[in-house]
Amino acid sequence: MLASDQWGISAIVLWELAKLSQLGRIDLGIDRSLRGRSFRSDAADEIIAATSLVHHVPLVTRDRRIRSSGLVPLAG
Repeated sequence: MLASDQWGISAIVLWELAKLSQLGRIDLGIDRSLRGRSFRSDAADEIIAATSLVHHVPLVTRDRRIRSSGLVPLAG
């Protein structure tokens, strides 16, 4: 089904995956997991960060908390 149809993933699913990784309940196999590091922010910022991490897409942001976390790949 996935190979033959167009599909997508809700951003909240990515946030949930990042939270589970942060809690050590799953291993996403990405270099910069949230596990073991503190990234506490509002849910919207966490969803943005998780989306950037899971898709390996550099983020453009002025948010100091995200920038200083060292967790999210940032665009130059």
